[in-house]
Amino acid sequence: MKSKLWVFRNIDPAQQAALAQALSISSATASLLLARGVTTLDQATAWMSPIRSHDPFLIPDMERAVDRLHQAMSRQERVCFYGDYDVDGMSATSIYLSFFRRLGANVCAYVPHRLREGYGLNENAIRKLVVEGVTLLVTSDCGSTSHREVALANQLGLDVIVTDHHQTDEELPPALAVMNPHRRDAQYPFNGLCSGGLAYKVASAYHAKYGPGSVPVDSLLDLVALSTIADVVPLQDENRAFVREGLTQLSRGTRCGIRALKLVSGVIRACTTETIAFKLAPRLNAAGRLDDAIKGVQLLTTESESEAKQLAEHLEQLNHARQQLESEIMQEALAQVEAREVPSAIVLASRQWHLGVVGIVAARLVERFHRPAIVIAINDKGIGKGSARTVPGFNLYEGLASCRDLLVAFGGHPSAAGVTIQEDRLPDFAERFAALAGVWAQATQNVPTLHVDSEVRLDEVTLRLLQEIDTLHPFGAGNPEPMFAGKRLEIMNARVVGEKHLKLTLRQGRSLAFDSIGFGMKSLEEQGLSLRTPVDVAFTPELNHWNGLDRIQLRIRDMRPTASE
Repeated sequence: MKSKLWVFRNIDPAQQAALAQALSISSATASLLLARGVTTLDQATAWMSPIRSHDPFLIPDMERAVDRLHQAMSRQERVCFYGDYDVDGMSATSIYLSFFRRLGANVCAYVPHRLREGYGLNENAIRKLVVEGVTLLVTSDCGSTSHREVALANQLGLDVIVTDHHQTDEELPPALAVMNPHRRDAQYPFNGLCSGGLAYKVASAYHAKYGPGSVPVDSLLDLVALSTIADVVPLQDENRAFVREGLTQLSRGTRCGIRALKLVSGVIRACTTETIAFKLAPRLNAAGRLDDAIKGVQLLTTESESEAKQLAEHLEQLNHARQQLESEIMQEALAQVEAREVPSAIVLASRQWHLGVVGIVAARLVERFHRPAIVIAINDKGIGKGSARTVPGFNLYEGLASCRDLLVAFGGHPSAAGVTIQEDRLPDFAERFAALAGVWAQATQNVPTLHVDSEVRLDEVTLRLLQEIDTLHPFGAGNPEPMFAGKRLEIMNARVVGEKHLKLTLRQGRSLAFDSIGFGMKSLEEQGLSLRTPVDVAFTPELNHWNGLDRIQLRIRDMRPTASE
């Protein structure tokens, strides 16, 4: 493991001491709050207390949307919930279905096929839904830039309500309602909601205005947690409360589809953010990558144990196939990259690659080379569709916008996006996009960094500190796991466990000895260290349950020799 550049958060010692005294918390916990931009007593109290949910009617067009939904309910109109093929789209669609179906609404769901239809609203689907008698279309995780498609729907007598959190154009599509926290005129106090969170807000607003239904609104938070974590939106503000309660529901497995999914995923303990990110979400996403994402919606909404079991087992098979495809494409991508000097941004394409897994490969390339990456699958008509991922600081959406004249289409977030491009435009696009990334990298001196909340003494790492840290859960995007640094630590012993994990016992002066684990770090010698070398260690403290006992363990994130005084 090559040591990274450690960047310590800028902590004001006076503010740190004031927060610690006012809240009766440790100085280490106070440093965590300050590192997250929490500087006042009121803000700190809010972070460490139950979080109040914001008024859903502050979201633009919310009242218009729930009024139209109620009208459709009253008239028994056919309503279609149209979602994206990722976990956020599936979960949001499932929230709508679960809530309005139990109210007696005449509802259906539609998720476009990734390969045949592509992302977002498409004209053929709209025409098909109109023929089937749909009069109200509610999108999830798409629609913010679908001007032509929404206009067609209007012409065909179909009202459209958009719920989406992707970046918007200056001009909104001509929908009945566009509920997007990124609208320039949005007054909602938090713009970090994903589409699952927005669907939950719609259900909450409907409940508030037209009375409770047979589905308690808060029982939908398991689906909100799925979408929030899988879509990597910031775990700040009310998202933290949604995910905390949602994880409790996921752990209980109150939804039979979730129970079946946990079973095939081998999840037997309480669900965490990592459970969703690395176990549940990949299996749900496998449906959209290699098959039909509507199967994910069916799994999340079914009330049949046997159907849930069958669907979960199918998703498990798809996930295995996805892993095999990913491995093959990754090897081919690496061969392309390593055959030349690595550019400032990686743009790769092939006619042999599967569109369903290019996003994962792009993410792997970012991890390996620490630069933006776009991986594109080209079809037999010479049209390439791909996924883009980036490093912290480089805004993908802005970068792609600077290349819009070379693209057929693009969209997404600053950190993840999709592109459509003609094959003959690829060389020019790759050159310009790499040049943009190169200018940015030169200006920012882009190197792999590790953000450290604060330096601590090992005698400050106590059960009390871990209890205080627990109040800041859940951790994820926008609320990262605590990262502390301990300096001039003594390595008392070291060994390799499980072939590639480095197990250490560390001490600082006369402190207690701490068990420590560096996953994937292999031997001490491979780190260029020895038992005689004092080390600085960046770590996350955690409780390790073993043989019925709880002990504090340091999970090592990086390690380097202590610099000479």
